Amino acid sequence: MAERTVTVASKVGLHARPAALVAKTAAAQSVPVTIAKDGGTPVQASSVLNLMTLGAKHGDTVVIAAEGEGAQAAVEAVAELIIKDLDE
Repeated sequence: MAERTVTVASKVGLHARPAALVAKTAAAQSVPVTIAKDGGTPVQASSVLNLMTLGAKHGDTVVIAAEGEGAQAAVEAVAELIIKDLDE
C-alpha cells in the first residue's frame, strides 16, 4: 500500500473547485485512491461529495492512500494537487 500524509494548502480547503480538481485527478488513476483527515475514516478521493463532506480545511493534515499496481504514482498525483493552493 502506498500512503502519503500532506497538508491542505487551498485557503478554502477541499471545497468546490479544489475538490473538483482532486476528484478528477483521483478518478483518472489506475487504482482507487482514498483520502482521510488525520485519524479519520478514509473516503474515495474520486468523489467531489466525499471530499467536501470530509471537512478538510486549510492547514489540515490528510492521508492519501492507494493499493495495487501504480498505487505510488496515484498517491503522488493526488498529493501534488492538495499541497498546492488551488484557489489561484
